[in-house]
Amino acid sequence: MLERGVIVSHETVRRWCLKFGQQYANGLRRRRPQPGDKWHLDEVFIKINGEQKYLWRAVDQDSNVLDILVQSRRDTAAARRFFRTLLTKTGGVPRVIVTDKLRSYGAAHREVMPSVEHRSHKGLNNRAENSHQPTRQRERAMKGFRSVGAAQRFLSAFSSISPTSGPAAT
Repeated sequence: MLERGVIVSHETVRRWCLKFGQQYANGLRRRRPQPGDKWHLDEVFIKINGEQKYLWRAVDQDSNVLDILVQSRRDTAAARRFFRTLLTKTGGVPRVIVTDKLRSYGAAHREVMPSVEHRSHKGLNNRAENSHQPTRQRERAMKGFRSVGAAQRFLSAFSSISPTSGPAAT
């Protein structure tokens, strides 16, 4: 852009990301193939503005991120809300869900999707655990997130864009 005489500041790039980042991520998400029938679900603690929040993430068997949700609780109601948003965003029901030993998953599973097989095991959920690594790296680079809404917006867009760019994609 500098060769063409256009001067771009960091603030301009930030505004472009806010304006076009979600549209770009949605376009990539539409072109993505249908999610697999085996979903791995996990939650991780993140600090947002000094407060502890929970980042819920769903990944299919091919490590494609299905959905991300930032919440302040880690109880059955939070798991139920995550399941419902996940089902509406994907538009389908999985054959199997794999979670860690958190009991909230079992209770929400029985309410929201009782016909789906539920496997709760510590070692089976490594696919979802590994999915949190790019988020942690990005969180360190940004020196933390400032608000829940900003974290939700950034992480939902970043999870769609990050697998298509960077050294792993080339």
